[in-house]
Amino acid sequence: MFEGKHVLVAGGTSGINLGIAEGFARAGAAVSVFSRAEEKVAAAVERLRALGASAHGGVADVRRPEAVKAVLADAVAAHGLIDVLVSGAAGNFPAPALGMSPSAFNAVIGIDLNGTFHVLRFAYEHLRKPGAAVINVSAPQAFMPMTFQAHVCAAKAGVDMLTRTLAMEWGPAGVRVNSLVPGPIDGTEGMRRLLADPAQKEALAKTVPLQRLGAVEECADVALFLASDAARYVSGAVLPVDGGWSLGGAHVAMASVLATG
Repeated sequence: MFEGKHVLVAGGTSGINLGIAEGFARAGAAVSVFSRAEEKVAAAVERLRALGASAHGGVADVRRPEAVKAVLADAVAAHGLIDVLVSGAAGNFPAPALGMSPSAFNAVIGIDLNGTFHVLRFAYEHLRKPGAAVINVSAPQAFMPMTFQAHVCAAKAGVDMLTRTLAMEWGPAGVRVNSLVPGPIDGTEGMRRLLADPAQKEALAKTVPLQRLGAVEECADVALFLASDAARYVSGAVLPVDGGWSLGGAHVAMASVLATG
């Protein structure tokens, strides 16, 4: 489906983002990934190549504009213009607002919101126009307030508004911009940090209408849809991939589960 296409995944070396990169690799795309950790980049590139993809990796911190510019230029030199850009670098930890230092709050804003802006802002010149698809990996905290998550709520709300704004600004150039919003997805670093106790995971699964946690592969499937011609008239969408979890009470349920930890 994506043969001859170049897909770049910022933060694509672990969790949902790596799963998305692997999904595009299986679909025939050339895939570039980058993150801060050199060892994770090397491991991700090896996994992508094992799937038969032409893979390229780079090391950069999304909080540093010059590093982002350099890693994007290297990826384009390796694989050509970017057909699909996935921005998914993120940070999280549970903490009450009164127990959070300004530097801790700014760390999440810096990675999630500022980092997303840096990736999109400096990737724009490298996007195929018309025809490129941009996907921001957001979070339910963007539209559901959750206790112990003030930093993430603020950052991801900004990401979703950035999605909508750039869908308007970049639409005339033929660039689509959407947000993919994973709900509770099993096997991710975020889930391990927030819900270390298996009993907490079980309790959370019961709050999902589909009565289970999601899988990384299910997020990848939606990313492939958003990047495909099947979604060629979809732009500015904020699409939950959460089994219906965000439809009601999820913020209360999450706060309850976290409070038991």
